[in-house]
Amino acid sequence: MSSRLFAISFDAHQPERLARFWAGVLDLEKAEDSGDGVTLLSGNDAGYRLGFRPSPARKVAQNRLHFDLTSTSAQDQQETVTRALDLGARHADVGQGPDASHVVLADPEGNEFCVLEPGNNFLAGCGFLGALACDGSQAVGYFWSEALGWPLVWDQDEETAVQSPNGGTKITWGGPPLMPDAGKDLHFDLVPDDDPEAEVERLLSLGAKRLDAAPARDGEVLLADPDGNEFRVLGTPLSRRP
Repeated sequence: MSSRLFAISFDAHQPERLARFWAGVLDLEKAEDSGDGVTLLSGNDAGYRLGFRPSPARKVAQNRLHFDLTSTSAQDQQETVTRALDLGARHADVGQGPDASHVVLADPEGNEFCVLEPGNNFLAGCGFLGALACDGSQAVGYFWSEALGWPLVWDQDEETAVQSPNGGTKITWGGPPLMPDAGKDLHFDLVPDDDPEAEVERLLSLGAKRLDAAPARDGEVLLADPDGNEFRVLGTPLSRRP
């Protein structure tokens, strides 16, 4: 049993508006999806979508998860920054300092993201959505490697990273200490290969915790990883999806 990363989903007060922002920044197409909220096709070799789920949650701290966008040149970096600002982003201060070579922005709902300078060797070949950078422990990196079946591509000084065998976006964890729960954040949506109930039990055996006493009406199960980050196991397995 295993799960596929179906989507990296934003908690959104206005899902359609936030989806339009990210579609404009990343030049993505809307998915033909009848699920809750809006999804975009990421166009990334890792195979996931970007999801935007309606949520009343309030953002109370810097997000634990954020995207790092790559650049091919200084001009390309500036063009990405300008495009994002024109679409409604703003500059954000997360303590990066005035000499930082990357640019930190926040989308229209305050979700931070970085536009990296060219020449980042660690993300070479990962695509425009180079990394999902997460605040998290070494243990949670190990958990997600097992949960997704993605090999560890970095494991040093309590920092970890995984990447799909197909390539694309790397997911990284920076080690302790953990930042406070941001409230409104990004989350993983998983789709099981076959039996959802068996997959939930496997994830629990790996160290996840169940947050809902029973599945939601559509069969979704809400869990938390070993660092307490919420994620969803969708109710329709991959074998029954069109």
